[in-house]
Amino acid sequence: MKHSVLATAITAALMSTTPLAEESMTPSGVSLAGVETIKIIGSKSDARGLAGSSAVIDEQQMQVEVTTDIHQVLKTVPGIYIQEEDGHGLRPNIGIRAANSGRSSKITLLEDGVMIAPAPYSNPAAYYFPTTFRMSSVEVLKGAPLLRFGPQTTGGVVNMVTTAIPDQQSGKVITQFGENSSRDIHAYIGGTEGNFGYLLETVQRSSAGFKDIDRSSRDTGFDIEDYVVKLKWTDDNQSLLAKLQYSEELSNETYAGLTDADFRRDANRRYGLSDIDQMDNSHKGYSLNYNLDINDNLSLNLVGYYNEFARNWFKAGVAGGLINSANNGDTEAQAILDGDMDLAGIKFKNNNRSYESYGLEANLGIDLNDHSIQIGVRDHRDTMDRFQPQDVYDQINGSLVFQSVIEPTGGDNRLEEADALSLWVTDNWQVTDALKVNLALRYEDVESSRRQFNDVARNDLGSFRSNDSDEWLPGASFTYDLTGEWQVLAGVHKGFSPLGGGAVAEEEPETSINYEAGVRFSRNGLFAEAIVFYSDFSNKSELCSVATPCSNGAESGTFSTGDAVVSGLEIQLSQTLDLGNYSMPIDFSYTYSNAEITKDNAVVGVFDGDELAGVPTNMASLRVALDSGDKWYHYAVAKYIDETCVALGCNNSDDAFGKTDSLFVMDIVSRYQLNSQTTLYVKVENLLDNQEIIARTPQGARPNKPQTASVGVEYSF
Repeated sequence: MKHSVLATAITAALMSTTPLAEESMTPSGVSLAGVETIKIIGSKSDARGLAGSSAVIDEQQMQVEVTTDIHQVLKTVPGIYIQEEDGHGLRPNIGIRAANSGRSSKITLLEDGVMIAPAPYSNPAAYYFPTTFRMSSVEVLKGAPLLRFGPQTTGGVVNMVTTAIPDQQSGKVITQFGENSSRDIHAYIGGTEGNFGYLLETVQRSSAGFKDIDRSSRDTGFDIEDYVVKLKWTDDNQSLLAKLQYSEELSNETYAGLTDADFRRDANRRYGLSDIDQMDNSHKGYSLNYNLDINDNLSLNLVGYYNEFARNWFKAGVAGGLINSANNGDTEAQAILDGDMDLAGIKFKNNNRSYESYGLEANLGIDLNDHSIQIGVRDHRDTMDRFQPQDVYDQINGSLVFQSVIEPTGGDNRLEEADALSLWVTDNWQVTDALKVNLALRYEDVESSRRQFNDVARNDLGSFRSNDSDEWLPGASFTYDLTGEWQVLAGVHKGFSPLGGGAVAEEEPETSINYEAGVRFSRNGLFAEAIVFYSDFSNKSELCSVATPCSNGAESGTFSTGDAVVSGLEIQLSQTLDLGNYSMPIDFSYTYSNAEITKDNAVVGVFDGDELAGVPTNMASLRVALDSGDKWYHYAVAKYIDETCVALGCNNSDDAFGKTDSLFVMDIVSRYQLNSQTTLYVKVENLLDNQEIIARTPQGARPNKPQTASVGVEYSF
C-alpha cells in the first residue's frame, strides 16, 4: 500500500536525522524521557496561555465530582455541545463548536494521546468510550493548535488522561453506593523502584437503572468491568511505557424512547417492546510509547497502538416508527406500544460489529533558539466488520414470542475500511517577549472502501464503493501580552472531517475555514476569557446512522447540505474569594452559538437561515465551592442548556417534535476528610429532580437522570 511505503520511508528519514519531542504543547527545553507524555495541553494554567482556546478539567475537579459520566463534567467547558442519551453517559454524544454531537463522530477522541474511537476514519461513531471513572483529568483543545492532532480538525480534541504510575509505592480505593442499586469502585496500586514502574488498576460499575419496563421484571441497568496495566522503564535519557487495557459492558439499553404524551406522564417508563434489548461489548487496547532525549535540543517519540472493539446491540427496529405514528395520533400504534394490541413480524436486529484500529506515530522535536518545532507522521488503518442477523418475534398478549431468524445480506453484511497517512509540522515561535506565534500544517490522505455481500458466506459481492481524498490543512495563531494582566489571541485554520467507509468516489470530505479571536485577563487569582469563533463551511455534512439519523432521514452514509456558518461567543470566569476560615472558588462558563445554512440548496431541500441540528443557542455552567482547607469541602455545580434542533431547519418547521427541551440541573457534593488517608462524601445529582426531553434520537423522547443520591469512601495508602 502506498501509505505504508511512504510512512516507512518518512519514519526512517526522521529517525536517521533529527529526532524530536512528542507534543507541540510541550514547553521548550523540557525533557520528556522518563515521563508519561500523554497530555496534549498540561495544566489548567498552561491552557490559559495557549495560542488557541482550550480547557483542562484537572485532577481536583475530577476527584471532587467523583465523575462517572463524561457528559456532566464536559458541561462545565465552554464551546462543547452535549446530547445525553441514556442518562448514564454510556454512549456519549459530544460536539465542539462547529462539530455536532452525534455519537461524538465529528471530534477527535484521544486516550493518553492515542486515538480511541473504534474506527476513527472509516466509522468514527463512538460506540466505545473509555470509562470516565478511571480518568485523572480531561483536556479540551480548540482552534489552530488542534492541527497537531486528527483526523477531525474542525471543532476540537478531547484527550482523556489516565492514572499515572506513582513515584512511590501507593494506591487508592474509591467505593460508592447509591440509589437504583448502583455500585462504583475504582482501585489502583502502583509504584516506581529504580528504573522500573508499574500500575494495576480496575473499575467495577453496576446499576439497576432508573427506568421501568412495562410488564417486565428485568432491570434497565448495566455492568461494566475495566482493567488497566501499565509498565514503565526509564534510563538517563530514554523511557518505554507499555499500556494494556481490557473492558466489557453488558447493559439493558435500548434505542426506544417514548411518545411525548407518555413522557409527560412518566419520563422513566419503557415500552414492553424493548424488554429484551441489550448491549454487549468488549474492548482491548494496547500501546507502546518510547521516548529518547538525544540532547538538550532534540528528542524522539514513537507510539505504536492497537485497539479492538466488538459489540452486539440487540434491539427492536420497529419502535421508532410506532412512536412517530403515535405522536401523530395513531391509536393503533399507541395500543401496540402499550401492549394492548398484537403485532406480528417484529424484527430485532443483532447489531453485531467488530472494529480494529492500529497504527504507528513518529514525532520529532527540535528546539532552536526561539522555535519549538514538531515534525510527525502517522500511518493508520481501521476496519469495521458488520454481520447483523435479525430475530423475528411476535407480540402476543403483551409478550414477545420468538418466531425465526433472518440471515444478513446487503447493508447488514458488509466490510468497511480506511487507510490514512497523516503528516504534520508545527512551530511554536517566541517572536518577542510579548508575542508568541503558533504555525501548523497538516496533511491527511485517506483511502476508504465498503464491500456489501449478498450471502452469509460472503462469496457473492453485491456492491463495492471506494473514496480517495487528501487535504492540506494550514493554520496559524498567536498570543500577544498587552500588559502583565491582559493578553489577546487569534487564529485561523482549515478544518477537515473524513467521509467514512460508506463514501462513494465523487464525494468530497467536509472542509471549513475556522477563525477565533479573544482576550484574556488575569489578576490576583481572577481569570477572565472571552473568545469569538466563526466557522465557514462550503460543504457541511452530517454522518448518518440509526442512532443519529441525518436530517433527510438517512440512517447510513452522509448528507451534504452545502454552505453553512457556525459562529458564537465563549466566556470563562474564575475567582477564589477569601472568607476568613473558608475559601470560595467560583468558576463560570457561557457559550452562545448561531449555526445555520447560508445558501439555498433546493437539491437537498435546505434553505438560507435553516438552523443546524445539535447546536443549542445558549449554554452555561456555574461551579461554587466552600473549602475549609482541612476537613470540609462543599461543592455545587449548576448547568443549563437550551432547547436544540433535532433535525436541520426546525426553526422553519411546524414540527412539534423537532426540538429537545431546555434543561437546568444542579449537582452537589459534600466531602469530609476523616484522616490523612480516608475521606467520606455524599453526592446528589440533579438535586431539583428536573427531567426533560434531552434527546429525541434515537427513536423518541428520552430523559436525563432523575435525582440520584450516593455515598462514598475514598481511601489512599
